[in-house]
Amino acid sequence: MPKLEVLGMNARNLRYLRPHNRLRAIRLADDKLVTKKLLIRHGIPTPRLYGAIKDIRGFEKFNWNRMPRNFVIKPARGHGGGGIIILRSTLKRKEFVKIPLREKKWEDSKGEIWRIKDLKWHILNIVEGQFSLANIPDCALIERRITRHPIFRKYCKRGIPDIRIIVFNRVPVMAMLRLPTLLSLGKANLALGAVGVGIDISTGITTYAMLRVPRRRIIERHPDTNQELRGLEIPFWDKILSIAQEAQEVSHLGFLGVDIGIDRKYGPEILEFNARPGLDIQVANLEGLASRLERVYGLKIETKVKGVRLAKELFGGDIERKVEEVSGKEVVGAVEPVLVLNKKGTRKREIKVRIDTGARFTAIDLDLARSLGYKEAIKHYQSFKIKEWLTKEEIQELSRKKIWKKLEKHPDIVGIAKVYSVHGASYRIEIPLVFFIEGRKIISKATVISRKGLDHPVIIGRRDLKGFLVDPAKRKHRYGKY
Repeated sequence: MPKLEVLGMNARNLRYLRPHNRLRAIRLADDKLVTKKLLIRHGIPTPRLYGAIKDIRGFEKFNWNRMPRNFVIKPARGHGGGGIIILRSTLKRKEFVKIPLREKKWEDSKGEIWRIKDLKWHILNIVEGQFSLANIPDCALIERRITRHPIFRKYCKRGIPDIRIIVFNRVPVMAMLRLPTLLSLGKANLALGAVGVGIDISTGITTYAMLRVPRRRIIERHPDTNQELRGLEIPFWDKILSIAQEAQEVSHLGFLGVDIGIDRKYGPEILEFNARPGLDIQVANLEGLASRLERVYGLKIETKVKGVRLAKELFGGDIERKVEEVSGKEVVGAVEPVLVLNKKGTRKREIKVRIDTGARFTAIDLDLARSLGYKEAIKHYQSFKIKEWLTKEEIQELSRKKIWKKLEKHPDIVGIAKVYSVHGASYRIEIPLVFFIEGRKIISKATVISRKGLDHPVIIGRRDLKGFLVDPAKRKHRYGKY
């Protein structure tokens, strides 16, 4: 990122917070109970509020028998995620209702068990101000727990992801997906170890990812699940931009961070406002906020539709070029044309291949391997009559006979690869393969297997993708449909 584009803390405060965020509006954003009531009054989606305990009298009068199966407890004036616990019961609804209150228990995002006495103690700590901004008496909110949307299940093991959107002058200028980790204890808080993933404003597709703890760095995969973070299309994207803009209008904050969760049943819902949003969102997007804010500074945005449209036009697209500039890596799509050399290296053949980060090895079709000059190697392998899928006992028998060493005696067979699947284990021969992708020469070893009936005769596995970043959406605008 060019230094002039990066928004620093002082510039944020002097140019955007002080002139555009009045003290009254900031106080509103700092109080989650007032924020909740404001959103409800204007019909903006937010998780249902079950109750609010403001003082000891409210604590004593509260009907604890009505505690739901799944809920969140949070301080109204908390900061940095302190005091927030996300709880769910492992019991089914009928079982939960039948058992007495003293026997009920809930599990938090760390896997720890909470009973009613633990909840009361935590709520008392909130009321006494243990988690508030200025350590003054606070209010404990009990609200519906968002159920994680199915699209996020493979990306994080615990907790609820949320989306942070910076809105200025009625225009959403930058967005970031925050994914909880085991280190962050299931909370979507970057300071605790959650992952920040930049989002392209135009398409709602994730771009780059970063970790702040233990040090700021760019990553490509989730540290817990090893799931690739680039290319996830956020559902309800237009609605998310729209309600973020609505939140700014009702809050009267000119510069605002809006945190939005996506519920499996109810869709996007606003979790809270942030009148002093952090600036790590710039790292997650590999772009500074300053230039974006200046582009919309002073514009007259008359309608909500115009603000969202302007955001998409000004700040969407051209991600690929920025990635290559910053990372030094080429961006490739899910399907790419490559030039494959034959065995002698005398002829090139253009083939459309599948880029598969889920596969470890590059694989080539039997018939294509034959046409490239490896007919004898394949004939040698087939002479051993090895089954395509092997049981544990069959593998042990082949090992005892030292079949692998016999196979590797052929000069064109450079290795044996063991591939696992739901069918069992498969042993495949590897042949040398030289190909060019995005002008870069790759010297590889490719496993040989029949890919008859599949769309692409070659898949490029992650062993040969170390110098590339994969954009699943790239092929749509580059090649269209196949």
